[in-house]
Amino acid sequence: MTIARAWSVALVGMEGAMVEVEVAIGSGLPKTVLVGLPDASLAEAAHRCKAAMCSARYGWPTDPVTINLSPATLPKAGSHYDLAIAAGMGAALGLCPAASLESRALFGELGLDGRVRPVRGLLPALLAASKHGFTTVTVPAAQMAEAALVEGLDITGVDDLPSLFDVLRGGPGVPAAVAAKAAVAASKPKDWADVVGQLEAKWALEVAAAGRHHAFLHGPPGVGKTLLAERLPGIAPDLSPDESLEVSAVHSLLGESLDEGLIRRPPYADPHHSASVASLVGGGARVARPGAVSRAHRGVLFLDEAPEFSPKALECLRVPLESGRVVLARAAATAVYPASFQLVMAANPCPCGLSSGTAGACKCSPLAVRRYRERISGPILDRIDIHQQLRPMRTALLKAALARVEPTEVVAARVLEARRRQERRLSAQGWRFNAEVPGVAMRRSLPLPDGIELLDEAVNRGQLSARGVDKVLRLAWTIADLAGASRPDSEHLHQALGLRRGEERGRN
Repeated sequence: MTIARAWSVALVGMEGAMVEVEVAIGSGLPKTVLVGLPDASLAEAAHRCKAAMCSARYGWPTDPVTINLSPATLPKAGSHYDLAIAAGMGAALGLCPAASLESRALFGELGLDGRVRPVRGLLPALLAASKHGFTTVTVPAAQMAEAALVEGLDITGVDDLPSLFDVLRGGPGVPAAVAAKAAVAASKPKDWADVVGQLEAKWALEVAAAGRHHAFLHGPPGVGKTLLAERLPGIAPDLSPDESLEVSAVHSLLGESLDEGLIRRPPYADPHHSASVASLVGGGARVARPGAVSRAHRGVLFLDEAPEFSPKALECLRVPLESGRVVLARAAATAVYPASFQLVMAANPCPCGLSSGTAGACKCSPLAVRRYRERISGPILDRIDIHQQLRPMRTALLKAALARVEPTEVVAARVLEARRRQERRLSAQGWRFNAEVPGVAMRRSLPLPDGIELLDEAVNRGQLSARGVDKVLRLAWTIADLAGASRPDSEHLHQALGLRRGEERGRN
């Protein structure tokens, strides 16, 4: 019996484990068996590899072949094991030295003609390989730019089986693409100045961006809720290097291209209101895959027409809103994905949207309005920091608002300065944003604002929950940071309480 082995990576959530791909050629009737808890796409890998080896004129053994993916108890999914299986078979057939596979991790999907195709999740897989001490990797040539994002790796690219075996015999592999391609201009953020009027809502979202607070925008159709939400990532600062690598790894796992480099700007996800629970928070039969909340990690998750979402899907947001991660447990494995997103929801006042003074008369019954509003539960609304009412613009107000239009750069500069103040104050405790500070630490480690009795009165009247008190304090600190104050005063506290309760308060 001839045995050869190669290495690849199994991803469970964002964590990767090294997988030893063993290929054994025995004696007897022709048969190929793949074992080691493969999923459907991986179970077909033996057929793809056999067809690719035959197309490239290397052939496939006429004896029984056993391919084992070890550890056998770890669930494995995806088509990126093809290259490791083909390399192991090549070593067993004497096409390349077995020693060339000892400390090399291989990733790539094979076509039936022997071509090597890109795979999803390459960036987190390479990070896992580097963490486990592997310094030499072989990847599809089309993904060499993505592979180069991980430092400290000796990367070779291959585009077909002949180039793979050439690399394993000591060849250089396919050189990185140097052909000039059209420069892709970085997408410019949507301009904050495009939204005319709605000064109070603009200020509320500026506070949300400065402290990474969640926001709920409610008002009739056409007042600018979606316009404001789309422009919120544009006024947020760039991601830090660690955040950029983390966000890029998630998007690589989702199959998005990273040819242009790491993702530097906060991402934006806006799933349709017909989205299922699995598409929103993640899911899958064996090893769960990330959903929209992970796609929006370190960015903005916008739920337009929030009451139209499934109540079950909305309730699944409770834990991620508090913990910043999603834990998806399945019988085979438990996947953990990051989900520290900034939630922005938008809703009309009623099903027809005409109950707030827009042109036309509301035709919804009181019961229909009540049912519509109750589709967003109290526990979800209690986790939202800012509740902002948007009203239709009138001509006089519109003319006045045009004189106060601010571009994205001006607002983003204020937000950046407020973020820097937060980092200087909170970095010693391991936090970066006001919204991240636990309530206990907010009350004990930071000075309380003047006029704190105002919150006691709101609690006694049933207008604030215990969580609401903490959120008002966080908002007060963010407002103070935007104002350049060393600590919140009573005016900042009044403004924060107004934002929390949805009152019409804003910056003068």
